[in-house]
Amino acid sequence: MNGINSVSAMSTVASNRLRASIAFAVMAALLLLVGVGQSWSLALAIFNLCLISAVMSLGVNIQWGYAGLFNVGIMGFAALGGVAAVLVSKAPVAGAWAAGGSGLLLAAACGIATIAGAVLLRRRLPKGRLRLVCMGALIALGYFAVRYFYDPAVAAIEAVNPAKHGYLGGLGLPVIVSWAVGGLFAAGAAWVVGKVVLGLRSDYLAIATLGISEIIIAFLKNEDWLARGVKNVTGLARPVPYEIDLQQTPWFIDVVEKMNATELASLATEAKIDILHKLVIDYSSLFVKLCYTGLFAGVLAVILALSTAALNSPWGRMMRAIRDNDVSANAMGKNITARHRQVFILGSAVIGIGGAMLTTLDGQFTPGSYNPLRFTFLIWVMVIVGGSGNNLGAVLGGFLVWFFWVEAEPAGLWLIDNATGWLGEDSAVRIHLMNSAQHMRLFLMGLVLLLVMRFSPGGILPEVVRRPK
Repeated sequence: MNGINSVSAMSTVASNRLRASIAFAVMAALLLLVGVGQSWSLALAIFNLCLISAVMSLGVNIQWGYAGLFNVGIMGFAALGGVAAVLVSKAPVAGAWAAGGSGLLLAAACGIATIAGAVLLRRRLPKGRLRLVCMGALIALGYFAVRYFYDPAVAAIEAVNPAKHGYLGGLGLPVIVSWAVGGLFAAGAAWVVGKVVLGLRSDYLAIATLGISEIIIAFLKNEDWLARGVKNVTGLARPVPYEIDLQQTPWFIDVVEKMNATELASLATEAKIDILHKLVIDYSSLFVKLCYTGLFAGVLAVILALSTAALNSPWGRMMRAIRDNDVSANAMGKNITARHRQVFILGSAVIGIGGAMLTTLDGQFTPGSYNPLRFTFLIWVMVIVGGSGNNLGAVLGGFLVWFFWVEAEPAGLWLIDNATGWLGEDSAVRIHLMNSAQHMRLFLMGLVLLLVMRFSPGGILPEVVRRPK
C-alpha cells in the first residue's frame, strides 16, 4: 500500500511540474502579448500587481491550505499593512504632536492601565458577583478616563492644517521598512483576533473575521488623526527613483541614447532631440516599474522559499494532520487552538506585507478603496484556482486571476466591438453592450472558478501529499 501511495505521489508531482511549466509559460506569453499589443508599461504594471497578489495569495494559502482556517477578513489585514506605510514613511507633523500628542499618550496609558487592572482582578478575585462588579467598575472608570484625554487631543490634532495634515504623521523612515512593520501590525491584530475567535466552528470563524475586518476599515476611515481617514494620504515616499529625476540624469539619458543609437543616427539634430526626449520619458517609466519588479519579486521569492520549507518540515506535516483530522491530532497531544493561532498569525503577517507593498506601489493610502470584492473574494479565487495547499499553485493563481481581472474589460470591449460591428454606431443594442463590457470581469471570474472546480477541483496545481514509506 505504501508503494502505491508513493507511486501516486510521484505521479502527482510529475503532473504538477508539467502543469506548472505550461501554466507559467502561458502567463509569460499573455504578458508579452499585452506588451506587444498594448504597451510594455502596462505589461509591467500588471506584472507588479500580479507579484503583490501572489504574496497575499500565499498568506491565505498558509491559513487555509495548511490548517483549513476560513479567514474572510483578508481586507482588514491588508489595510493594516497599508496604514503601516503611512506611519513609517511620512514625516511627523510637529504641530499635531504639540497640539495633542501628550493627550493621546495619556489616553493610551489609561487604556493600558485599565486592561492590566482588569486582567489582574480576573486572576486575583474568585469567580462570582464581586469580581464581575469590580471589573465592570474598573472598565467604566477606565473608559471615561480614556475619553477625557482622547477627545480633546483628537480635536486639537485634526484642527492642525486639516487641508494638508490634520494627523500625527509618521516616523520619516524609508518606506521599505513599512513592509516588515505592516507584517507586524497584521500579526499583532491576528493574535488578538485569534485569542477571541479561534476555536469557533469554521462558519463562525468566517463571520467573526469578516466583522473584525469591517471594524478595522471603519476605524481607519473615521479616525483622521491616525492617517487622515477618507481624506487620504498621498505622496508617499518611494523605494525607487522618480521618473522626473531620471529624465534629468545624464547617465540615464546616455544609456537611452546608446540603446537607440541606430534609430537616432539618421535624424537631424532638432528631430533627434525631440525623439530622444520622448524615449527618455518612456524608458524612465519602464525603469521605475522594473525597479519595483525587482523588489516585489525578491520579497515573493523569500516568502515562497520560507513557506515551502515550512510546509515540507515536520511542522508542516503536523499542520496538515490537524487540518485533516483535528480529533486524532488532539488525541496525540497537539494543542489545536494554539497551532491554529500560530498559523493564523503567520498567514496574516504575509497578507500585511502584501498590503504595505500595494500602498507603496500606489503611492497613497485610501481607506475607502478597501472592499471585500478586491481584497477578500479575489484573493480567495486566486487560492482556489491555483490550488490550495500548494504554494506554487497560490502564486500561479495570483498571476492568472489578477491578469484576467485587469484584462477582462478591454478584452470585452474588443469582443463586443467586433461582434456588433455590423450594427450602426447609434444602435441601442450596441451601445448597451458596450456600456456593459465592464461587467465582463465578474462574469469571467465566475466562469474561471466554475471551470476549475469542475475539471480540477484541487486547483490547477493541486496539493501533493507525500506519505512516509
